[in-house]
Amino acid sequence: MTHSQTIQTSYADGVARLTFARPKHNVFNIAMMQEFNAALKTLIAEKDLKCVVIQGQGPSWCAGVDVGDHRPELVDQMIGTFNHALQSIEAIPVPVIAAVHGACLGGGMEFAIACDMVVAAQKAKFGQPEVKLGFFPPYAAIRLPALVGPAKTIEICATGRTYSADEAVAMGFVSRAVEDEQFEAEISKLVGEIQTSSPLILRLNKQAVKAHLGMGFSKAIDSVSDLFLNTLMKTEDTLEGIASFYEKRKSVWKNK
Repeated sequence: MTHSQTIQTSYADGVARLTFARPKHNVFNIAMMQEFNAALKTLIAEKDLKCVVIQGQGPSWCAGVDVGDHRPELVDQMIGTFNHALQSIEAIPVPVIAAVHGACLGGGMEFAIACDMVVAAQKAKFGQPEVKLGFFPPYAAIRLPALVGPAKTIEICATGRTYSADEAVAMGFVSRAVEDEQFEAEISKLVGEIQTSSPLILRLNKQAVKAHLGMGFSKAIDSVSDLFLNTLMKTEDTLEGIASFYEKRKSVWKNK
């Protein structure tokens, strides 16, 4: 495990874990976001990476971005660094899991919904309370409509309401809610399921989904079919998967 001031990173067996570590509620400031960006940058080039888990220490996952960094003399740097963090999450080519417990508010919720999957402990709380301080959440304003629709997005952003994990699941921006005592086991189970697959095939699966969002059906089906036929079917790992099925054995991935 490597340690910075506020981000702890570990890597083993294709799984990277990034842990927010800024007591008490992992509120991001500019320096913490810079450390987070640096940690993500090292992962993008990791060819054996299979998934990334983002978790938090203490009672909260992340309760937002420091209000002090919203002051006029700092806000340009804060927004630039914040946007870079979201782009860094987007650039990770394998599944990114937000393992959320406790408060997940403001910029913290924006970091969570930037991930591919959000798994929440039952007592987790979500919300975009920026309106109560005279702000709006810029990333949530463009990301949430794709997850929950524009009407729910406006409700979330305009009321500043706090939502339970079950409510977040019902709205669609959280994948599942898990009893608190089973939370760590559920994350380990999900990671274990992903670990059984080839890093290359995991990357192609994510690419197949992300590259075609918002694309018209005819163009999308042609593009995803091309990816399947001319990239996927020419990998050694796809051929290995077919062979192992017929030979009734465990696949031996080459990441090629």
